[in-house]
Amino acid sequence: MSLVGKKVEPFSAQAYRQGEFITVTDADLMGHWSVIMFYPADFSFVCPTELADLQDQYATLQQLGVEVYSVSEDTHYVHKAWHDASDAVGTLQFAMIGDPSHQLARMFDVLDEEQGLAQRGTFILDDAGVVQSLEINADGIGRNASEYIDRIKAGQYVASHPGEVCPAKWKEGSKTLTPGLDLVGKI
Repeated sequence: MSLVGKKVEPFSAQAYRQGEFITVTDADLMGHWSVIMFYPADFSFVCPTELADLQDQYATLQQLGVEVYSVSEDTHYVHKAWHDASDAVGTLQFAMIGDPSHQLARMFDVLDEEQGLAQRGTFILDDAGVVQSLEINADGIGRNASEYIDRIKAGQYVASHPGEVCPAKWKEGSKTLTPGLDLVGKI
């Protein structure tokens, strides 16, 4: 069953963000768009490259009114240790959520039950906490955070322009479509 169109369920989790331990709840995902990026584990190989890439896009995402949350099954204490030990992870400005109980990984259906680790899942939520886009990659395939920018812009456009849709490869300022009988068979 797809999670697209589903609202985030209530949760509370501990996170590490810029020198502080914080609590992140479902309420924190309301009122702005969010990117939630699951990754398998701290102190791994592909994960720090993905997180650093996401940090590279963070300022642009913030300009779009988007907050970013990374999640692994490690604790917030391990996140702090990794942040302190890794040059790449040490640059992160967004919250690193610990999910040792697997609550979030199960909620977003990305938990590899055998390994007890999250799959590489990325979820884009709207300002009401509803999943608008998701991507799940195999463990060895890293993600490209710049691809989230166009998806978020398209989602925000569609949310503010009911009745219009964004075609493939849509970029901000490009032509959209208004579904109707006049388009049937003409595209």
